[in-house]
Amino acid sequence: MSDDLERNRKRLAMLEQMIAKGSNDPFVWYGRAMELRALGRLEESLSAFGELSATHPDYVPTYLMAGQVAEELGRPEDARAWYDRGMDEAAGRDAHAHSELSAARAALDG
Repeated sequence: MSDDLERNRKRLAMLEQMIAKGSNDPFVWYGRAMELRALGRLEESLSAFGELSATHPDYVPTYLMAGQVAEELGRPEDARAWYDRGMDEAAGRDAHAHSELSAARAALDG
């Protein structure tokens, strides 16, 4: 097993332990989704982003990453939905994130 893979697994275990102990920190939940993605567990990653968006809809980084995972899974309609929701959340308060989400949506639409 590669060192990177082992580090990802250890980080995932640590984050899952924090969540099991009741962490409501959106960054912990986001980190979990990202580690699942890094491990190639894309369905689980997208599900984890869904859990995060349900509890912390204002955590804008969720939407770009979830959209990218949906694209990796070959689900362009899901990706569009993630990007659109993220643009709605970012509108008026995070111009940089809104721009990134808009660019990702435009690239998806070709």
